[in-house]
Amino acid sequence: MNSPKPYFSGFDHLAIAVPNTEEALKTWRDTYGFPVVCSEAVNDGTVRLTHLDMGNAHLQLVEPLTPDHPLQEWLKKNGPGLHHFCMRVDNVQHSFETLPESGISTAPGVHQGTQGKKALFLNKEQSQNIQVEVTGP
Repeated sequence: MNSPKPYFSGFDHLAIAVPNTEEALKTWRDTYGFPVVCSEAVNDGTVRLTHLDMGNAHLQLVEPLTPDHPLQEWLKKNGPGLHHFCMRVDNVQHSFETLPESGISTAPGVHQGTQGKKALFLNKEQSQNIQVEVTGP
C-alpha cells in the first residue's frame, strides 16, 4: 500500500471558539497555566486570535469581534468549544493552488492568521466533518 505524499509539515494548533477572550484566559492561562504567546485582531478587526503555549503546540482562542462574523452563529449553536485543528504547510498560497489537484478541496480563499501568517480551511466533508485549517507563510 502506498502512503500519500505528505502535504503538511507538522501540527500547529488547536482552536477553541470563545465569546470572550478575557473570560477564556481565566481558564486556559490562569487555571491551566498556559502562557500567552500573542494576541491580535486580524481580518480587518473581525476576529481576535490569541495563542497560548502548550509546550509542543499552541492553543488558539478565537473570538469573533463583529456581530455578523460567522463564528457568532457557530457559538450560538455550539457554545464555546473546539472549532478546528491546524496543520503547518511550507506555503499557504501554493497549498491553496495545488491541494485540489491532489484531491483535497479547500474552502474559498486564503485568510490572515496570526503574526503575519496566512491560513486556509479545507472542506470538512473530506475529513469526517472535522474542520481542518492549514497555516504558514
